[in-house]
Amino acid sequence: MVAAAVSDLATPEAGRPGPSGIPSQGAWPPIPARGLGWRREIASVVTEAVAAGAIGFVEVIAEDAHSLRPGEVTVPVVPHGVGLSLGSADPRELGPVAVLRDAAERFGSPLVSEHLAFVRGGGLEAGHLLPCPRTPLGARVAAANITRVCAQLPVPLAVELPATLFDWPEDTLTDAQFVSEVLANCPAGLLLDVANVYANAVNRGDDPLTELRAYPLERITYCHIAGGRWIDGRYVDTHTDPVPPEVFQLAAELPGVPILLERDGRYPTPARLIAEVCRLP
Repeated sequence: MVAAAVSDLATPEAGRPGPSGIPSQGAWPPIPARGLGWRREIASVVTEAVAAGAIGFVEVIAEDAHSLRPGEVTVPVVPHGVGLSLGSADPRELGPVAVLRDAAERFGSPLVSEHLAFVRGGGLEAGHLLPCPRTPLGARVAAANITRVCAQLPVPLAVELPATLFDWPEDTLTDAQFVSEVLANCPAGLLLDVANVYANAVNRGDDPLTELRAYPLERITYCHIAGGRWIDGRYVDTHTDPVPPEVFQLAAELPGVPILLERDGRYPTPARLIAEVCRLP
């Protein structure tokens, strides 16, 4: 079923140059440069997609990495964290780096990734990825936290700015300016979520393509893409809907960059899921 869905998928040529900023360790950039987020509910689909040559890497949530057995997939595995809280003002509130470190060692990963966000502050857990204040001070705080984390990891780290439905009153920087300021002062790479760029831009009334081009694209390690929907006049990055054409068009601006499809619920049939992966540039 999966093999039929990818019969027309062209495999990128080996040895093609990858984007600058990618780590030098391990099998990276992957070939093919398309990926799919591993979830227990679609584990068999991911395995079939790997066997069929549809995807060249997978991503697993670092906090759930124990659910994926080493060797279960035969392509690079990138642990993706959700709990470090890189934007926390108090470095003592950073989550345990061991979650990412242990997952990277478990799978022999070429890199790991986390969110440029915070999930706790003042001893309270938000239970959600909250946006960092987009200010010069917020950028310095995040860069310092990232530098501390990178020093404790055996592989490179890439950071991702999440989608958000609100802004802080003190924000003075655009998303792209904030990310550029952070990366100028720490050794991390950029995990650019194209769907998040789209969501944040349209919800603020900005042009997604202009915003995309303002990011430090030379620092991209890999990209995410995901689906969403309009709800009460706001575009919500749901991860449970098909990727809209506008987001695919935005992703086409980054040819040759490793890009991974995230899906976190309301899973379509295996054939439809792999067909969506095959649309990645």
